[in-house]
Amino acid sequence: MNQSYTKHEHAHIDRVRSLPCSVCDMPGPSEAHHISQDNPWTAVALCTDCHRHPKDGWHGQRLIWKVKKMVEIDALGVTIKRLMT
Repeated sequence: MNQSYTKHEHAHIDRVRSLPCSVCDMPGPSEAHHISQDNPWTAVALCTDCHRHPKDGWHGQRLIWKVKKMVEIDALGVTIKRLMT
């Protein structure tokens, strides 16, 4: 995590990590995937598979993303909705 984040930004990332995965709904804790590395407010809650798996993950072939017909902005929307409830 970026050490230059403010206290509120760190708290936001911690909340994102506490959520279930925004793609497959695996219960948290999740990893915080940053759509924009310099902007903590674009963090998306992802399980390790949907984040880093070589076949399913965003940083891989994104197969589960394709099955779910999702892109990053869709997953961010799920994350924001869950943060608001």
